[in-house]
Amino acid sequence: MIVRTTDDVTDTDRDVKTPNWRSKRIILAGEQAGFSVHETTLYAGTVNDFWYANHVEAVFVVEGEGELEDKETGAVHRLGPGSLYLLDGHERHQLRPHTQMRTVCVFNPPVTGREVHDEHGVYPLIVEGAT
Repeated sequence: MIVRTTDDVTDTDRDVKTPNWRSKRIILAGEQAGFSVHETTLYAGTVNDFWYANHVEAVFVVEGEGELEDKETGAVHRLGPGSLYLLDGHERHQLRPHTQMRTVCVFNPPVTGREVHDEHGVYPLIVEGAT
């Protein structure tokens, strides 16, 4: 059993900070749960382009409001507390938080914590234990 809080990962190597967002990685591939769980805060007024070509991501909005644009179809969705979106088709997407947004994200396959978004917003597929 693992019991961990966001405070436990704050300011550790599991706490990834960028100018646009902060992601606290609570469960990673090393825990061998088959998924990873992150609390991600996106800052108001930022524009965030992502494309998880190698992962399926579910995002649940806990607080804040913004927009999600499907870059492949142009469809725009309003997001607020209680919204959930699932990128089950590996959609290129853009998040535009109007206010600070706090989300809980689940990735499959799980991320290791070593991934860095490339120029297309993609996380590479890193398999835990691979060299």
